Amino acid sequence: MAKWTEMQVFVESVRQGSFSAAGRQLDLSPSAVSKLLTRLETRLGVRLLNRTTRMLSLTEGGQIYFNHCVDILAEIDDVEDALTGLVQEPAGTLRINSTHGFAKHQLLPIMPMFQARYPKIKLEFQLSGQAVDLIAEGVDLAIRLGELKDTSLVARKLGESERLVCASPHYIDSKGIPQKPSDLLEHNCLRLSTNEIFNHWQFTSHQSGETKVETFNVTGSFVTDNVDGLHEYALLGGGIARLSSFMINKDIEAGRLIPLLTNYGIPQQKINAVYPHRKHLSAKVRVFLDYLTEQFAAKPPWS
Repeated sequence: MAKWTEMQVFVESVRQGSFSAAGRQLDLSPSAVSKLLTRLETRLGVRLLNRTTRMLSLTEGGQIYFNHCVDILAEIDDVEDALTGLVQEPAGTLRINSTHGFAKHQLLPIMPMFQARYPKIKLEFQLSGQAVDLIAEGVDLAIRLGELKDTSLVARKLGESERLVCASPHYIDSKGIPQKPSDLLEHNCLRLSTNEIFNHWQFTSHQSGETKVETFNVTGSFVTDNVDGLHEYALLGGGIARLSSFMINKDIEAGRLIPLLTNYGIPQQKINAVYPHRKHLSAKVRVFLDYLTEQFAAKPPWS
């Protein structure tokens, strides 16, 4: 029990970045956290953490120990979840990482029904949009858009979303409709500052039996670090945006946004729920995956 407690305190201190924050999570005083970590380092004979007044950082040995502790604690949780799931309803904190846009438009609207079905599950959302290390950050499940880069994760496909070039009726009335992709160079296109690749808009067309692919680095007088900002500014008539259909399907149905260049193909975006590969899938993650599949996989509501 002592070793398990030391591991838990160590891992939480690294995740939270301070003894006081770790103590709040574990219901311990900062001094108790500090004493436990000092005892751990003494027992191991290795310095695990570099301590300053502002932050904690891992030593080389601390990083190795942290990686193993995360796996061990996850295995303990998984085994307990697998056993309790046989006789109890799913419970506990479910930590979910997602982009803000997908969460706002698709995940959050269906969460009240999920929690009504599983009232003992507490939801904790991370919506920074950063692709965090799920194991190191203690995240149970993440929503990933596009091609998956981390092959160590298990993925369940939820669907695909079109990327649509669109503008408001007000913008179209004042600036006209681009007839071909190159016309976008004469329009005010809304840009994202956090990922330059986002501003490289790709189109495909079929000519004389051949597929032609063109990519345009669009320009414009409005840039933001938030996709929701692009969405809102497009609705206000500020310019042409390229946005995922899961964000704007209702706007298109209502006529608030008009899809443009629909005769050209635009690459679709895969949407996956991903989680760390473990022998035992906890009950809370299993029912959440099943719920997402039920809501999205058969026919995504944004299609």
